[in-house]
Amino acid sequence: MGEGAVSPGRIIRSRACLEEGARALVRLEPRFAPALAEVGALPLRLKPDGFGALSEAIVAQQVSVASARAIIGRMQAAGQASAPGILAASDEDLRASGLSRPKIGYLRALAAADLDYAALRGAPDDEVIAALVAQPGIGPWTAEIYAMLSLGRADVFAPGDLALAEAARILFDLPGRPGERAFRAMAAAWSPWRSIAARCLWAYYRVVKKREGIE
Repeated sequence: MGEGAVSPGRIIRSRACLEEGARALVRLEPRFAPALAEVGALPLRLKPDGFGALSEAIVAQQVSVASARAIIGRMQAAGQASAPGILAASDEDLRASGLSRPKIGYLRALAAADLDYAALRGAPDDEVIAALVAQPGIGPWTAEIYAMLSLGRADVFAPGDLALAEAARILFDLPGRPGERAFRAMAAAWSPWRSIAARCLWAYYRVVKKREGIE
C-alpha cells in the first residue's frame, strides 16, 4: 500500500480467526455466549472472490436456494459462468438457463464493467461496498455478503438479511424482527467483529429452525 493508504482491516482467513472473533464477540455482547455454545464451531463460509461470486449472488436474488443452484448448474454446463461466457451468450441461451430478463441485464452489465477484483481485496470496507452497489443489480445486501464471505472482512454486517434479523429476534427476545436501520445500529456495538456475529446468527437460525422441524 502507498503512503496514506487505508488498510482493509482484519481479514478472516481460518478457524483460528473465527475462534478469536467469537471470544471477542462474547466480551462485547455476553448474550451471544449461549448461542455459540448451542451452535458449536462456526463455519468459515469463505468462497472465492471475483465475477463468479457476484454473478451467483445476482442469480440467487429472490429465488429459492434450490432454484439458484439449478440455474447456476445450467449456466456452468452452458459455459455461462464467466464474464466472457455471459457476453458471448444470447439472451435466448441465458433465458434457457433460467435467468429472468432483468438478471440477464444485470449480469451483462457486470461482465462488461471489468471490475478490478484484485484491487477490492485491499480496499477499505466502505470503498468495497460503494464500488459494488454502483453496479446494476447489486444492492447493499449482495455487496455486504460479498465483503464478508468472498473477501473475508471481519467487520461487515448485512442488516437486510431476514435470517439474521429473525435469529436476532429470537436470541435477544425482541418483540419483532429489527428493521434494517435499527439492526444496523444494534450491530454497531459488535464492531470490529460484526461478521462473526453474522456467522453466529446464521448458525443459530439453522439450529432454531431445525429444532422447530423446519429444514
